Amino acid sequence: MRSKKIKSLRQLKKIVERLKKEGKKIVFTNGCFDILHAGHLYSLEKARKFGDVLIVGINSDNSVRKLKGKNRPIVGEKDRLYLISGFSCVDYCVMFREETPVNLIKSLKPDIIVKGADYKKEQIAGNDIVKTYGGKVMRVPLVPGKSTSSLIRKIYETG
Repeated sequence: MRSKKIKSLRQLKKIVERLKKEGKKIVFTNGCFDILHAGHLYSLEKARKFGDVLIVGINSDNSVRKLKGKNRPIVGEKDRLYLISGFSCVDYCVMFREETPVNLIKSLKPDIIVKGADYKKEQIAGNDIVKTYGGKVMRVPLVPGKSTSSLIRKIYETG
């Protein structure tokens, strides 16, 4: 399983440089995307509307474990990358191994960072970085009741 949308940071840096020269507005968002649900697709579609190209950073398995606990992720990193790459609103995706995508943001210098409205702008990783070069941070509303954690609880309750 391979997708042309899945890139390394090195590949993506070259692509972003070219796209910026063409005048394209680059949007970046990130997440674990463990057990995909409608809320994920909704937020990605909303993020894409802020610019011309949507890049999605996806936490590695080790990164997810550090953030969510030893029983996560449920779905492995390669499968999560492949699934996210399948959405038409996503132009490129890249994995990162740190707990936050700060290094990706420093390298790619997106015009806009997008996260869910459950984050305050000051809490969004890279918000201070993007502001230094005139970029923006945007938040999108969450879909009530749609989360990986609620899906996992439901599975345990019905299992």
